[in-house]
Amino acid sequence: MIESFYPPQRTLMGPGPSDVSPRVLAAMARPTIGHLDPEFIRMMDELKQLLQYALKTKNALTMPVSAPGSAGMEACFVNLVEPGDKVIVCQNGVFGGRMAENVRRFGGEVILVEDDWGQPVSLAKVEAAFNANANVKALAFVHAETSTGVRSDAQALARLAQANGALSIVDAVTSLGGIELDMDGWGIDALYSGTQKCLSAPPGISPVSFSERAVAAVKARTTPVPSWFLDTNLVMGYWGAGVKRAYHHTAPVNALYALHESLVVLQQEGLEQAWSRHEQHHQALKQGLEAMGLALLVDPEYRLPQLNAVVIPEGIDEARVRARLLEQYSLEIGAGLGALAGRVWRIGLMGHACNGKNVLLCLAALEGALIAEGVELQRGAAVAAASAVLAA
Repeated sequence: MIESFYPPQRTLMGPGPSDVSPRVLAAMARPTIGHLDPEFIRMMDELKQLLQYALKTKNALTMPVSAPGSAGMEACFVNLVEPGDKVIVCQNGVFGGRMAENVRRFGGEVILVEDDWGQPVSLAKVEAAFNANANVKALAFVHAETSTGVRSDAQALARLAQANGALSIVDAVTSLGGIELDMDGWGIDALYSGTQKCLSAPPGISPVSFSERAVAAVKARTTPVPSWFLDTNLVMGYWGAGVKRAYHHTAPVNALYALHESLVVLQQEGLEQAWSRHEQHHQALKQGLEAMGLALLVDPEYRLPQLNAVVIPEGIDEARVRARLLEQYSLEIGAGLGALAGRVWRIGLMGHACNGKNVLLCLAALEGALIAEGVELQRGAAVAAASAVLAA
């Protein structure tokens, strides 16, 4: 007889999902009502306003896709890319590669701009790609590359796209709620994110937003959107403002309660305050890591405060260290992906998990794990260094 599942209590400091606050978990347990119930529709209107606040946009086509961030990515590409369209795709990590794969699957022509993993997208290379290719429809790039911990200049890249008559498609999965993001101010045309990073809601929902230019491009298509579920022309009958809500799909009611609550939490804290909190705790973590002789992969001016790629010392069994953290401290950190597999640990400071207690726990646990691996360290130095930053 299979019994009820009770997961262990973990501290999640990997690349996502992040810790979910008790407020958000409690919101999920509220009574399920119908997805066309007048009260649920009222909540949907609030959810849309909250997403517009978080993204700093007035886009009418702003909504949560009822699936994780990968579906948000697909929603952007499946609506905007037609067969034969040229799309410049920037790859400096895992997720730029997924963008390119989406373009190919929808019949577009990928113009790939590659940068080393751990480096931001090169503006000069993107400009050269525009100069070398006529009639480019879109520029696609990752704002905060989760696989490397690097931030690219979304504002400058979006402006490059505009200057060349192209749309911009932006992966903001890890950036939303953690660092500055200004969709309207920067002129971004299509954007997708996720709930499980700095919003600290459970995974499974993907906020997306399309500018008026992007909506016009969708309406100007000469071929049907090849996905029924992700066709914005259809789903806006359910999520659109000022319309009689038409049944499109059965929305994940309780998961949307959770997203609503997480965005209320963000609004109550304030965007700038949330960005500042992530930066402060990143600085504390950084000082602690350096006190242990550990280095971060990414140059300071491009580092993500919410996703820290830590270079693994020579001779360390990185998987054994992570296993020790999980088994002894119930603490999860992430492994490297792709070209960085075995070379870095990824330590997340996202949303509800971005707090002083977690920073100190992580440093103390990592110190203990490294000592067990035979690394000579000054016990307590990491926690002391981080505590000094947190007390400042």
